[in-house]
Amino acid sequence: MEFDDLDSIGHDEEPRRSPRNHRLRRGVYILPSFLTVANLLCGYYAILATLAGQVNDLDNAARAIGLAILFDSFDGRVARAMGTNSEFGKQFDSLADMVSFGIAPAFLAYDWGVRAMAAINAPEALHLVQLGWLIGFFFVVCCAWRLARFNIQGMAPGGGRFFVGMPTPAAAGMIAAVVHFVPGPIEDAKVSVLWLLLVLIVGVLMSSTLRYYSFKDIQWTRRQPSLAVVLLALLVGAVVYFSRITLLVLASAYTIHGIVIQVVRTVRHRLASRTA
Repeated sequence: MEFDDLDSIGHDEEPRRSPRNHRLRRGVYILPSFLTVANLLCGYYAILATLAGQVNDLDNAARAIGLAILFDSFDGRVARAMGTNSEFGKQFDSLADMVSFGIAPAFLAYDWGVRAMAAINAPEALHLVQLGWLIGFFFVVCCAWRLARFNIQGMAPGGGRFFVGMPTPAAAGMIAAVVHFVPGPIEDAKVSVLWLLLVLIVGVLMSSTLRYYSFKDIQWTRRQPSLAVVLLALLVGAVVYFSRITLLVLASAYTIHGIVIQVVRTVRHRLASRTA
């Protein structure tokens, strides 16, 4: 965080800022970083809970990733609203995302979907375990790739309404939502293969060029229709009281909608080329 725009104490050309204003500016910079630290803490806890390995621990790890998504969605908005964007904050946020949305969900996906197979002394179980850590590493690489590309290229062209590739919080949320929905870890080899296939697909979607809606064009500070407020209240209530099915539906819908957008764009392009 840079404070170069603050006047030094020895300047005579401009009036000296009061200690209260100085503390306020420091607070403005600290608040987004605090949210990023909270995001990082949730990712760190998710890894520790996954290593514990009990059923409740795995569910707590999934919940921690969900909280990390919440903190991550606020830190950038707070920084933009307060005018405290900085290169330091951008890089700090990416490193926190790498832990919370790359390493933590990869650990969780392996432990929840493959670890039970390690107790079976069978050749196919050994191959499945090896495949599990390989796909988990692939997910981590895709997450790092996605974050690096975003830091360089930013949003998709056209006003910042769309991300290029599935956002890393959404990818981690898809894994966490499935773990939170199912009461216990996978103990069937066939289901484990399907699970690893899902993790592989989510990793590919992160590193792809598909467009995903960012929700950044929604003016939250402006007046909204009463129906929108009611729908938002219903959504919050559903998340609180029916979190398992609600979060799974939301995560699945967001994961699929990027593919749907790409299909619609392809069809429109082909129709336009035919009529041209």
